Amino acid sequence: MGKSNIHIFAHSKDLKQHLGILLKGRGRIFVLADSNTAEHCLPLIQDMLPLDGKDTMLMAVEAGEEGKNLQGAMDLYNQLIDYGADRNSLLINLGGGMVCDLGGFVASTYKRGIDFIHLPTTVLAQVDASIGGKTGVNLGLLKNMVGTFTQAQETLIYPEFLNTLPKNEVMSGFAEILKHALIADQELWKILSSADYVDLPLIKSVIPRALKIKEDIVNRDFKEQGERKKLNFGHTIGHALESLILESPERDLLHGEAVALGMICECYLSMKSKGISNDELDRICSFIALHFKGIELNRMQFHRVIEIMRHDKKNKQARINFTLLHGIGASIVDQEPEMEHIMEALGYLESYPFPS
Repeated sequence: MGKSNIHIFAHSKDLKQHLGILLKGRGRIFVLADSNTAEHCLPLIQDMLPLDGKDTMLMAVEAGEEGKNLQGAMDLYNQLIDYGADRNSLLINLGGGMVCDLGGFVASTYKRGIDFIHLPTTVLAQVDASIGGKTGVNLGLLKNMVGTFTQAQETLIYPEFLNTLPKNEVMSGFAEILKHALIADQELWKILSSADYVDLPLIKSVIPRALKIKEDIVNRDFKEQGERKKLNFGHTIGHALESLILESPERDLLHGEAVALGMICECYLSMKSKGISNDELDRICSFIALHFKGIELNRMQFHRVIEIMRHDKKNKQARINFTLLHGIGASIVDQEPEMEHIMEALGYLESYPFPS
């Protein structure tokens, strides 16, 4: 599988010119967008696409994780068939992580694979979800249990999209930037943790550095046999918390918010394994708690979180597999903490005063 092909565009004219080259000679073009990106982001690029009803078709899905499943994929397969998609067709995924995951999965499996490009519209997608060739859909509450490793033909980063985001979506993506710093870039951690404000201008300024961390790791280990597992830091517990919240419709937790809480727990596990000091634990977790909301968990929910974690794809036999820190800016994969320590880590979430 080829290496990732990522381009960053500061100006619309450059993006338009590049898209013109990509679309030349293509068969029918399909644009997958969710209800938010169809309204707020598609207008920013509409004049860049041949949206004349003949060559380009818009396929819209509802925003949120609810449609990221096999039924959602089936609906898109049927639309591709109905609109005559062939192997020379191209799918453009215009959206955040859900659209990139779902669209990439559909494209990589329709007629054994058609080309697709990502136009990520969220911070999270621009630094993480659109990079690395992972596609997938959920099975029930289990995240990304069915999917492929398939690189997008290209990933086109256009920071202008980020101006359309609410603050909680911006911060959700910031969690992945923070994760990249903690696992692989001590200098990036210093930039983030010493900033007067964590806001969109700061985040835009570090996107190239953050996505380069993931790109380099993926290019060295595309199929996640070793080093790529570092990118799972915060996600073993984070995904389980996200799934737990999905069981309670009245509760709301974005992916990055769940990962931020997962990083607190997994920093605690890193401290228990002597990967980081108590002082480093407190500095990292205090910073996270300053910028992200918490959740209340009771002891019975701890057991449900662990039950969900047992289905994690990274596990071997009965042990739950983690990536932990081996210092700020360094990480170590394939760690299997004691169950007692995992329970303590979930309880550790109560140690910090999260914003209400």
